[in-house]
Amino acid sequence: MKMLRLAAAFTAVVLVASCGKGSDDPEPAATPPTNSHAGHFSAPPAAPLRAGEHFQNLSMPAQYTPKAPNGGTDEYRCFLIDPKLTSEAYLTGSQFLPQNADIVHHAIFFRIGPGSADAARKLDAGTPGDGWTCFGDSGVNGDTWVASWAPGANETLLAPDLGYPMPPGSLMVMQIHYNLLATGGKAGGADQSSIRLRLNDSTSAMKPLQTSLLPAPIELPCTASESGPLCDRAAAIADVTKRFGADVGEQEEQLVKLCSQGKPVAGTTQHCDRPVPRAATVYAAAGHMHLLGRSIKIELNPGAEGARTLLDVPNYNFDDQAIHPLAEPVALKAGDKLRVTCTHDASLRSRLPQLQGTAPRYVVWGDGTSDEMCLGLVIMTAGA
Repeated sequence: MKMLRLAAAFTAVVLVASCGKGSDDPEPAATPPTNSHAGHFSAPPAAPLRAGEHFQNLSMPAQYTPKAPNGGTDEYRCFLIDPKLTSEAYLTGSQFLPQNADIVHHAIFFRIGPGSADAARKLDAGTPGDGWTCFGDSGVNGDTWVASWAPGANETLLAPDLGYPMPPGSLMVMQIHYNLLATGGKAGGADQSSIRLRLNDSTSAMKPLQTSLLPAPIELPCTASESGPLCDRAAAIADVTKRFGADVGEQEEQLVKLCSQGKPVAGTTQHCDRPVPRAATVYAAAGHMHLLGRSIKIELNPGAEGARTLLDVPNYNFDDQAIHPLAEPVALKAGDKLRVTCTHDASLRSRLPQLQGTAPRYVVWGDGTSDEMCLGLVIMTAGA
């Protein structure tokens, strides 16, 4: 994702794919994952269809064997898929089915509106091989995030009148982050993942969902026992830029400007406050970090009267990144403040099998599995 482009304007996107627990459910113990990074995925049976809904299954056009570019160990690859919509529909649920879960780190689905469909087809046709490399977002102007999957996620069903509008003629881009740490960036086996869409054609009573991305910077220095050239912050940012391009390389500095007055402060915990521009109603929340993540929290108006905690994951587990529906919807007013706070632990680099052997580094925002993110998501509808 081009996170700063999305976050700076409190951008509306949608995430309606994942399995969730109520916000009051207990979190799992802090057990670092022991597999390659994501585990082996076995999809549970689909929940019954509700009134007006139907399923549609979409797959990658062909098997794809990823290989990380630029000397890295990650590839982000985008594949164009066509739901062949001939009338207005709402996306009320989705379930991503990773065929090769050993290398699929996460997946994001972008809606490409009818006005941008030709540009997406041109990009696809003009790139050798299947799909195209797409660090950041889909690479298509006007894309909108409409579904995603990360380890531990299945299908979330919010109220049946909530969904994301899918105009006729829309295309979808399936962006898959392939983690190739285990093979040093070399080909890690083929993949042909798919997604099951839950669509509702009865659009008259539907409320369009929006999801705000809430990123925060990461300023995590090497531990006292580590040393190396990438323990220098500037060198680490240059390395991110080399592997993922200037758009990703610039994100950390832009987040520091947005969230901490342009002054990076090294430490394990970082946060960012974001004003709410207009009234909304929140139905669910989620958080995303990588393997060094320890905890993530999303708060409404922290320190003020009536403050609420929308998400609190004190023992973050990369293999349990479910969306958390709220026990009751929460109303936001224009001028309210949302805060995301993340804690990371650099010592996990020497303790997790999948990170052992990676170079010590000053960790900043980056798209790789050995880099980090701090991302909150708040799923809502406009208005009280």
